[in-house]
Amino acid sequence: MSERLVVIGGDAAGMSAASQARRLKGPGELEIVAFERGHFSSYSACGIPYWVGGDVPVRDALIARAPEEHRARDIDLRMRTEVTELDVAGQRVRTRDLESGAEAWTGFDKLVIATGARPLRPPLPGIDAPGVHGVQTLDDGQALLDSLSAARGRRAVVVGAGYIGVEMAEALLGHGFEVTVLNRSEQPMATLDPDMGRLVHEAMDGLGITTVGSSPVTKILTGEDGRVRAVATDGGEYPADVVVLGTGVVPETSLARAAGLPLGAYDGLLTDLSMRVRGHGNIWAGGDCVEVLDLVSQRERHVPLGTHANKHGQVIGSNVGGGYATFPGVVGTAVSKVCDLEIARTGLREKDAREVGLQYVTVTVESTSRAGYYPGAAPMTVKMLAERRTGRLLGVQIVGREGAGKRVDIAAVALTAGMTVEAMTALDLGYAPPFSPVWDPVLVAARKAVTAVRAAG
Repeated sequence: MSERLVVIGGDAAGMSAASQARRLKGPGELEIVAFERGHFSSYSACGIPYWVGGDVPVRDALIARAPEEHRARDIDLRMRTEVTELDVAGQRVRTRDLESGAEAWTGFDKLVIATGARPLRPPLPGIDAPGVHGVQTLDDGQALLDSLSAARGRRAVVVGAGYIGVEMAEALLGHGFEVTVLNRSEQPMATLDPDMGRLVHEAMDGLGITTVGSSPVTKILTGEDGRVRAVATDGGEYPADVVVLGTGVVPETSLARAAGLPLGAYDGLLTDLSMRVRGHGNIWAGGDCVEVLDLVSQRERHVPLGTHANKHGQVIGSNVGGGYATFPGVVGTAVSKVCDLEIARTGLREKDAREVGLQYVTVTVESTSRAGYYPGAAPMTVKMLAERRTGRLLGVQIVGREGAGKRVDIAAVALTAGMTVEAMTALDLGYAPPFSPVWDPVLVAARKAVTAVRAAG
């Protein structure tokens, strides 16, 4: 008799898990039923700003695998079906068909929770007014595009200056809007240290994006027609024909919480290395709804990225299908851009290092993406943190033009390997004038960090 695997969530982690499990076990051994409350499966939410901005011409280019493709592989994917209750003891889930309203219970032998994250939507007056948009799903992206086309004026306000905020600012600029970004922190990109965030701020100003720091939003103001007309802060009002929320996300774990499953400090599900929910032998979880181990700080954190979600799904599917795989953790690598400015980070910020009690040194270097004499050489700034006593690399942040962002991968590998900054100086990186100076900017920072560690004793 075959077992039944139930998957809650039809995007990256959930359907990667289902697909990998199906590769290892046929329909006669494992029945797979997946529930997705939205209209789309297996799509790239990270690509939505680039679709809205026009870099990606059509919505469907963001869809990796349509529901019909999953069904053709003997995965019973039920769209527009929401799981409303999880009965752990009874090994069943209650579902509701969002089109008909019909409810039913479905039993499981094994369960995968891949409920993702939900956008932070602060409880402000006017937050649900027409013209105020989040950008979490493809439906959200289409609604925003429709709103941009229908807007009476060309003024846009972005609330929040994290990755989504700066990416959406660029997208709106491309539509010919006058863009203002309101940020709670003093500098944009709170995933960077403030001194590096200041470089992003200056570049955004240079692109014509007005960035206002230390300005938490207090309300959304509406006109007589009920549509948004301005965004208010303690410092004033900012006229808006369209508002985009880029205030971050939190794990969507309401089902898990109600079922008594273990959650961490960020409300994400806690799992072991096999992505099995702690204390539950037949339940796995992955994607934006979980917390994972930070290999540098050795603490759990919430890192919602599609790269991790797909890896989680592969690990879960291998284990559900009778194989063996683990997900050891992350170092917190992320890269983004606003127009031609590339922004990257990996490892710990100064704030993070202080919170875990690490003593550290920092260095900052200015360099170029190519040999200085080669056409197209562009400036970049690299900041590096190293542990004061051991010289262990703790983190790297990079802000620069073309060729800057992906250099963070050098540091990500070094962090994963637990390298010291001194060991990094001997890395055999590729060199030719069109690609790098003789000393790559990351290695220049490592050399300077070695000096700082020695000077600190």
